[in-house]
Amino acid sequence: MPGGRLTQQERQQIALGLADGLAYAEIARRLDRPTSTVTREVMRNGGPTSYRADLAHRATERRAHRRRQAAPRDPKAPSSADGRDAEAVREFEETFTTVLMGSGMPKMMSRVMACLCMTDSGSLTASELAQRLQVSPASVSKAIAFLDSQGFVRREADEGRRERYVVDDDVWYRSMMASARSIAQVVDIARQGVGVLGPGTLASARMENVARFLDFVSESTARAAEQARAILHTRPETTSDSPTNPV
Repeated sequence: MPGGRLTQQERQQIALGLADGLAYAEIARRLDRPTSTVTREVMRNGGPTSYRADLAHRATERRAHRRRQAAPRDPKAPSSADGRDAEAVREFEETFTTVLMGSGMPKMMSRVMACLCMTDSGSLTASELAQRLQVSPASVSKAIAFLDSQGFVRREADEGRRERYVVDDDVWYRSMMASARSIAQVVDIARQGVGVLGPGTLASARMENVARFLDFVSESTARAAEQARAILHTRPETTSDSPTNPV
């Protein structure tokens, strides 16, 4: 499987694959590249509906030029944990961030979320996040406020007056339930609209269809989240070096 940066010809093949409606995995297979490479390339450069090979190639060249001119990374910034391929970890974090952005999450919020999810502890302080991401504390604070409002993180008291931000086992459950509640609010408003617009009108019928559809989605989302939390949660396997409970 070839490595290195994508060539302009490969980007043109990606654009053609998207135009033909191919999945990222199929485009990657034809290029003999990892699917994550194609996913990151597309999401970083406009998404599947706006990707253009020529613009993507120029943007990549500009980013590479800026990296060459940038100051060296802070030597105090923590490296990957022992036993992990640092480059593979960095590539995955970038891919994960890009996919979160593609789902609608803003860039800085996506970076903070990816960073938290990839720590074994699942928690970091604001200063630790700022150091790892090489951003200002204000940027971290704004990102955390958004993630907290969406149910993605929770806050814990740390030493002194500091806070620690946590992504735990229920993070995606809480986020899905928050989404279900938001959809349910739209359902309530749409049903109010049915009465305001009057029975038998096209606008009223449209609002009724909106309410029915979203009501089904909201209930299905909440039910699926409950079931998933109950049966799909996994924990790391105990290694031979880990202490075991006496029989």
